[in-house]
Amino acid sequence: MTTHIDKLALFSILDKKLLVVRSKGKSLFYLPGGKRELNETDHEALLREISEELAINLIPSTITYAATLEAQADGKPEGLLVKLTCYFANYDGAPTPAAEIEELRYIDSNDIEICSKAAILCVDWLKASNYIN
Repeated sequence: MTTHIDKLALFSILDKKLLVVRSKGKSLFYLPGGKRELNETDHEALLREISEELAINLIPSTITYAATLEAQADGKPEGLLVKLTCYFANYDGAPTPAAEIEELRYIDSNDIEICSKAAILCVDWLKASNYIN
């Protein structure tokens, strides 16, 4: 039985705030990213997912591992965790909601009430590491 959902996430920070996204029909915000497809590396999957969700191109040479964090998966049975392998990266263009993304926002640690459990964990980690306010 699977005990976790394995995903990749982008830490995009602007003016000490973290970029989060909300899917169509959902109420909570989460980090942009997603699941690897068969035989994809983390970098390949992150490049594809971010291009699909935010209509931007990550600069491959800037993709840098940040952290791996786990939290209860929202809307899933208790004990089913989402494992986020998180990366920093620079990109060309301006993030724009695309594909299933309806809204994007830059948040700080005062905005966690709008976030998924995994996003809250990421916000806490980034604040403790002094990346965001």
